[in-house]
Amino acid sequence: MSYPDPKYLGEGGEVSAVLRAASRPADLQVGKSEASYLIKGEATGGKFGLYRWDMAPGTPGAAAHFHRTLSESFFILSGVVGLYDGDKWVDATAGDYLYVPEGGIHGFRNASQEPASMLILFSPGAPREPYFEGLADVALGRRKFTPEEYKAFCQAHDNIFVP
Repeated sequence: MSYPDPKYLGEGGEVSAVLRAASRPADLQVGKSEASYLIKGEATGGKFGLYRWDMAPGTPGAAAHFHRTLSESFFILSGVVGLYDGDKWVDATAGDYLYVPEGGIHGFRNASQEPASMLILFSPGAPREPYFEGLADVALGRRKFTPEEYKAFCQAHDNIFVP
């Protein structure tokens, strides 16, 4: 494997870094849990999107599902996060990492009695924010779906749930 073709052809570099301060509040409240959009796919030219997910104790998270168009990675920062690898649930702790390629069945939850936090990386950087915000609206009672509407909503956001 070799490096990809250069995308920046300038000689001296440029000032283009993006900093998101730790003091910035979360972007989305989902019940007692919070999501922080560390960097959206649109800001990385569609290369990736990185999110911090801070889960309250007993957060159900995402049931078993897969994505057709993107890979997803989980890096546990603190607490115990239940990660489903398509075969079994594993209690992951700080420093544990799970990579899920396109089509890989996975899920996550915080079944513990303590808060948990993780980073979620999507590649390429699909626009995941409308999906997260739709779920938050449902959790907060601002939006209701029929079963058919929910399935269509999930499929539109490349979330295909499995039994």
